[in-house]
Amino acid sequence: MGIQAPAKVKYQLIHETLLQKDNVLNVSALCRIAGVSRSGYYAWVNATSSRQKREEQDQADFMLIKQAYEFRGYKKGARSIYMRLLHMNPPIVMNLKKIRRLMNKYGLYCPIRGSNPYRKMAKALKTNYTAQNIVNREFKEFGPRKVLLTDITYLFYQEGCCYLSVITDVCTHEVLAYTVSRSLKIDFVMDMIDELLKKYEAELDDKTIIHSDQGFHYTCRAFVKKLQDHSFIQSMSRKGNCWDNAPQESFFGHMKDEIKEVIKESNTFDEVNEILRDWIDYYNKDRYQWELERLSPAEYYLYQQTGIYPLNKGKTKNKLEQRIDK
Repeated sequence: MGIQAPAKVKYQLIHETLLQKDNVLNVSALCRIAGVSRSGYYAWVNATSSRQKREEQDQADFMLIKQAYEFRGYKKGARSIYMRLLHMNPPIVMNLKKIRRLMNKYGLYCPIRGSNPYRKMAKALKTNYTAQNIVNREFKEFGPRKVLLTDITYLFYQEGCCYLSVITDVCTHEVLAYTVSRSLKIDFVMDMIDELLKKYEAELDDKTIIHSDQGFHYTCRAFVKKLQDHSFIQSMSRKGNCWDNAPQESFFGHMKDEIKEVIKESNTFDEVNEILRDWIDYYNKDRYQWELERLSPAEYYLYQQTGIYPLNKGKTKNKLEQRIDK
């Protein structure tokens, strides 16, 4: 089974998967899933030092490509980037093959946003376990803290790429917990659940549903066991059907619309963390949403709990909101 993703990404994910205690697949099986050879993987493992040097050179060259790509604010393909590099002062000569390779490696696409190779890889390296789709797109049928949606997205910044794992309340749209990581290792998703429990365990119960896609983070035994240990109900989208987790996809879309460009200009991982921390705080407390009765997610949660509309103390819940609470 071949997956359209850079070989380095595949080797790295295979390596990280092998380090997981709950992994049940050997090198041969993982290589077969990823569509790479065992010899290629072992060569990658034995070439750590030279790989690091090549990575540093790739990042330096990609910064030049990115500079050409963003010239005058118009997106460009590989050929236009090649010509723009030649017109820079001093001129830069970089062959088309290298430009295309680095654009693919760092997710620089034109003019249409490309697919997420990391998500494809994660889904391919999942176990055979899947949970029933309990939510079944009935997102408006549940009250606060009854259905939580989770997913992972990737963000590019000056040093490379990082990953954001988020869990949200489908009713109130609140971000309840999130973690950011430099890699796709399972740890940062487990840390997100720990953060959720630390903040909101008293508000959750054995009827709380946690819904995700079928990526390997959510099908691995460690994650499944953690949900079971805390009596959560696990639900999963159908394979390859993004509409089954549409509100979470929408959240990532709005987030990237507002801060993706700022994150791209961030120089360090810590800067990305700070931007995300500030924006999520703003999103929860001060980003008002029409479908939430013109309230922020945090305000809407209190409104659902108390029945007191914060913009008009005398207003009580309408019939739809009463039905949601049932």
